[in-house]
Amino acid sequence: MQQYLQNKEGLVENVFNKVYDKYDLMNDCMSFGAHRMWKKNLISWMNPSSNKILVDVACGTGDIGKLFLDITNKDNEVICVDPNKRMIEKGKTKLINYKNIKWIANSAENLSLKNNSCDYYTISFGLRNTKNLNKSLSEAYRVLKPGGRYLCLEFSKIQNSNLEFLYKYYSKVIPFIGKAIVGEKEPYEYLTKSIDKFISQDELINLMEKNNFENCNYRNFSGGIVAIHSGWKI
Repeated sequence: MQQYLQNKEGLVENVFNKVYDKYDLMNDCMSFGAHRMWKKNLISWMNPSSNKILVDVACGTGDIGKLFLDITNKDNEVICVDPNKRMIEKGKTKLINYKNIKWIANSAENLSLKNNSCDYYTISFGLRNTKNLNKSLSEAYRVLKPGGRYLCLEFSKIQNSNLEFLYKYYSKVIPFIGKAIVGEKEPYEYLTKSIDKFISQDELINLMEKNNFENCNYRNFSGGIVAIHSGWKI
C-alpha cells in the first residue's frame, strides 16, 4: 500500500534533516510529554523477558530501546534502525552508556537483518512515514522469529467527536510551535498532514493480517489520538 505524501522524492528525509537536533524537545512540547507515557505503555504491553532481541525501527533517538533495556536490566540486545543518519548520531550520543545497542541506517521497507532473527519488532510514530505499508509489514514479519511479536505505536483516529474537534484545532497550531522551537514550520505541516491521511485502527489490523500476522489487536490511548497495535508471527 503506497503512501502519497511519503513518496514525494526526498520529502521525509528533508523533514527529519531539519528537525533531528531538537526532535526530543519538540516531541515533548507537541504532546505535552504524553509520548513518554505512550511509549511506556508499549513496553508494558510487550512485557519483555530476558535474553531477547528487539529491533526498533524508525527509532529516532532511541527512546524505545532505552525503555526496553531499563526494564530488562540491560541484559537484552537492541537493534535501533532509522533511515536518518543524523538522527542515529543524536541517539548514539544520548545513549552512549548503553552498550547493548546496535545502530543501523535502514528503511523499514529494506532491513539488513537476517530472517527469523528478532524476538520483538517495534515501530513508534514511524509507520506512517514509510513509503509502502505492506513492504514495511512484510519486512517486520520476515525478521521476527516464529513466536515473535510486532508492536506499532502510531497516531490514529480519535473516537470522540468533541476531542476530535479540539485536536484538529490544535493541529493547526503545531507548525507554529515548530517554527518557534526548531525554526522551521514546514516539517510540522507535513506532520499534521501525514497524521490526517494515515489509515484507521481497523484498516491497520487488516493490513497486518494480510501480511500473515496473527492474534492482531489494538489499544487506544488518549481517546484514540494514538493506538498501539500488536500482532504475532506464529
